[in-house]
Amino acid sequence: MKKILFLLFFSFALTVPAQDVIDKIVAIVDNEIILKSELDFQVNMVANQRKIDPASPNLRNQVLNAMIEEKLLYAQALLDSIVVSEEEVRRQIDYQLETIISQVGSKEKVEQMYGMSMEKIRREIRDNVRKEILVNRMQEKKFGMIESSRREVEEFFTKFQDSLGVIPEKVKLSHIFRNPQTSEALKQKYFDLAKAILDSIKAGADFSEMAKKYSEDPGSAAAGGDLGYVKRGVFYPEFESAAFALEINELSDVVESPVGYHIIQLMDRRGESISSRHILIKIKADDEADLDAIDFLTSVRDSILKGSGQFAEFARKYSDDPETKDFGGVLGTFYMEQLDKNLLDIVTKTREGDISYPKRINVSQINYGYHIVWVEKRMAQHKPDIEVDYTDLKKLSDEYKKQRLYAEFLTELKSRIFWEIKI
Repeated sequence: MKKILFLLFFSFALTVPAQDVIDKIVAIVDNEIILKSELDFQVNMVANQRKIDPASPNLRNQVLNAMIEEKLLYAQALLDSIVVSEEEVRRQIDYQLETIISQVGSKEKVEQMYGMSMEKIRREIRDNVRKEILVNRMQEKKFGMIESSRREVEEFFTKFQDSLGVIPEKVKLSHIFRNPQTSEALKQKYFDLAKAILDSIKAGADFSEMAKKYSEDPGSAAAGGDLGYVKRGVFYPEFESAAFALEINELSDVVESPVGYHIIQLMDRRGESISSRHILIKIKADDEADLDAIDFLTSVRDSILKGSGQFAEFARKYSDDPETKDFGGVLGTFYMEQLDKNLLDIVTKTREGDISYPKRINVSQINYGYHIVWVEKRMAQHKPDIEVDYTDLKKLSDEYKKQRLYAEFLTELKSRIFWEIKI
């Protein structure tokens, strides 16, 4: 469904600057309110995104209507008793923050932008992320299975054929991904460092000073490792399991999580929340592991090109990408303009039917690897054809149908869920 896209994925209380005057309610939707400060912020964000004047005619009304629609959908999600787990919330927070970090450039820049540590940002956005997931889950439940029939696709094509323009160049891609594995000897080295720091603290070293000196968590190191007050669901399960089991002022043993080794100290408890601090020692792969991954992928590429097996067979057997390996490494068919820089660089230099040489790919801020990409097929730019481009046209027709039904659904929600504009 078409919506106003908000800059940097979300709008939370933390992004709204302090007000010099008393805030006011601009709309009420069921049990939720929309404040003038929130509306002002969204208007400015959308204006910035579109590169237009915030005072543009109708922009404020468009943004307010979009915010009201979100609240209506949230109210319906509650009525439908949709449940979201803490793990789902944590994963979505991770995804959104990683996306913002990639846009801005670093964690430090994000923290500077919002004036708080990454962990505090996580706490501030948690409730809004949960609401966002509830709304998305409800929309998926209501509209996720809606598809167009062959007749509806043909009718859509006939109606909009002249306005569809051209189908851009497309490529069908598959890949084999390898994640360099840190050797046990190297992992032991990082564990030993964490253990030595823990022993120093037990012997009298100041936790805060050790965190500032050794911790590799940029969001908390400068604050002596302080993570503030949090409830369950914010941190990695391994971290939380250890932290919530501690007594006040007690130190944990060395705790391993997906990002490395932690030394945790519980500072305080307030109901369901705890205040803790930690020192993080990251587990990093070494150059030898990287070279092993590159050499392995090069040998796989050579074997496939020499006819020793099919790409899909090698992907199922050797790829470390859990989302594609069972499907023979298939990434899908993409318009060239959809490809990120990594894939675009590879595809531009790789002929149809050929396999690229190994290239590094960053999976997240804490995970990377190397992959080889098979450019299975290229399709040049062309005018839409109902037979050749049926799959693409069906997607457009599906979206068109969903938008119509979505508009009808919102009209129905507005008729039975209380809402009122106060300006």
